[in-house]
Amino acid sequence: MTGLSQIILGAFLLSIVHASIPNHWIPLVALSKAEKWSEKLTLGITAISGFAHTLSTIIIGIIVGFLGYKLSGSYSFIVGVIAPGILILLGSVYLVLSIRANKHHHHHHHSHEINIDEVKKRTTKAIILTLTISMFFSPCLEIEAYFFVASKLGWQGIISVSIIYTVITIAGMLLLVWLGKKGVKKIKSHFLEHHEKTITGALLIILGIAGYFIS
Repeated sequence: MTGLSQIILGAFLLSIVHASIPNHWIPLVALSKAEKWSEKLTLGITAISGFAHTLSTIIIGIIVGFLGYKLSGSYSFIVGVIAPGILILLGSVYLVLSIRANKHHHHHHHSHEINIDEVKKRTTKAIILTLTISMFFSPCLEIEAYFFVASKLGWQGIISVSIIYTVITIAGMLLLVWLGKKGVKKIKSHFLEHHEKTITGALLIILGIAGYFIS
């Protein structure tokens, strides 16, 4: 498998896990039912909030990737060794947080959680604005670190991660909200809701290790 293929696969896996996080789409389903939104309006709002989230993440990611790209020319050790190490360290932090949360039986709260109580009584326009602002100012930390790893492949790696993350995140949110809107009850969100940090942490560690073999 080539370096670009590994970068693409890693971005794809991270994006799937990210899009599947219950707090990204369940509140949208709940708001849709509470406000009696049509399917078209619900999916439109989902796309807008999802795009706002990916936009801020990509802006920061490109900056991080550009920094890594510039460093790779003179300090290949930083991008070739330190960058994968950052993924492994971040993955370890996620695992520790997950273990501590499970040990103390804390209910999982993701940093991107949408607070329904704050928006459910507002007008549709106000809800859209609130969701958009909320999602824009909650960039994804996992993928930001991955941009640094992808930068060793130059702009090809950075752009590939940007496109995959945007498409998969928005498409995943749309699919899950659509299924929720249809009343699908078999979506197993409970496990992911309480083990998202464990899954993300393990994936980051695996990708970090694989990063040492990307050339």
